[in-house]
Amino acid sequence: MSAPVADGRLEGAPANLSAAGQDGPTTQNGKPRKRRKRRRGRKVYARDGQGAPQGQPTEKAGSGQAAKTASTSSGRSSAGVKERRSEATNGQAFTGAPARKPFEDLPVFAALDLGTNNCRLLVAIPTRYGQFRVIDAFSRIVRLGEGLSASGRLSDAAMDRAVEALKICGDKLRSRNVRRARLIATEACRSAENGSEFIDRVEKEAGLKLEIIDRQTEARLAVSGCGSLVERDTQGVVLFDIGGGSSEIALIDLSKGRRSQHLANHIVSWTSLPVGVVSLAERFGGRTVTRDSFAAMVDDVATRLSAFEGRNRLNHVLQSPRFHLLGTSGTVTTLAGVHLDLPRYDRRRVDGLWMDRTNVDRMVEKLLGWDFQSRVANPCIGPDRADLVLAGCAILEAIRAVWPSQRLRVADRGLREGILSELMADEGVWRDARRGGARR
Repeated sequence: MSAPVADGRLEGAPANLSAAGQDGPTTQNGKPRKRRKRRRGRKVYARDGQGAPQGQPTEKAGSGQAAKTASTSSGRSSAGVKERRSEATNGQAFTGAPARKPFEDLPVFAALDLGTNNCRLLVAIPTRYGQFRVIDAFSRIVRLGEGLSASGRLSDAAMDRAVEALKICGDKLRSRNVRRARLIATEACRSAENGSEFIDRVEKEAGLKLEIIDRQTEARLAVSGCGSLVERDTQGVVLFDIGGGSSEIALIDLSKGRRSQHLANHIVSWTSLPVGVVSLAERFGGRTVTRDSFAAMVDDVATRLSAFEGRNRLNHVLQSPRFHLLGTSGTVTTLAGVHLDLPRYDRRRVDGLWMDRTNVDRMVEKLLGWDFQSRVANPCIGPDRADLVLAGCAILEAIRAVWPSQRLRVADRGLREGILSELMADEGVWRDARRGGARR
């Protein structure tokens, strides 16, 4: 249910400069009237008929370059000031700030995530520090891992669906001047006997070379993609990504020392459970879910979590109001959409939403009370997720039992955003953007 993330936009920031002539408006006692003008975001007052103090610039230097502006002297006309501004900028409109590069001049980055259930692509350009703007995206449910838990192999039909989606992604990538891209495959390709054969087929037919990443890398990328949703006063977070074939969980301790710009640096423990919504639904049934079968799914996941040796590393902050859960998956975004009673899924309403414990309980109970057709009819679930959403809820309930929290934050972002963030940081484009433009 994820949708593309648009994390920022380029903005010009023209400065509105005005110059006073010799004869300005006066007050009743004959004194020059104060005129207010804006300068680089500050309010400043000057008497009409007075220029800037000698030796003081009228405009602050812009980021990364010296901004030269002429001071206004008595007896000079406003037209003359405008003329000098035009000359100082080589005939271009004076903005008082360094020019931002147009979108077409910025480097392009891409991230592709082929999971057990979905194939997703993001293409983006860097904007303000730590942010980017999505310029192209693609998402399709391909169910690559369908039947994998029973056979141990990727089926021909599932591979066909995935290859067709990847061909579209390949066309999109080739139509862009992409500087760097990372194309990853996760649990389905990791665990399938014929995973490497499928990777070779993708390279031959779609022209894309996929990288099968390990579980630790997957957990780190999920954390990197959600950094902006963890607020500055947070002491601890359990971030989880409920996938189709695996579920990654990272414990993040922010209670000690100075906070790093990279949230992944604060991971104190992590695990990857070899169970996801597709594999769990295939084992216990996804279309018809009784309360007994739901409880059995929760118990299955809880047993796996009990073997996680690092699960207690955040015990010292569990009771703090500044501890919370952070979920990045179709399960939590679906719950959020149902909770908001959206007529159609809207990422802008869902991404970053806070849900308290009572609301999560109520939504899980609501979905348990719906039959399969009722789930299909809901616009935030639909036929593609109707047989998977309760399996996801079972994984969520097992996680909440181990790390009880009054708050859950919903993230409609994840691996692709983490990849883009790491690629852009590695290339230094945000560092260069601080100097007035991304490095070419």
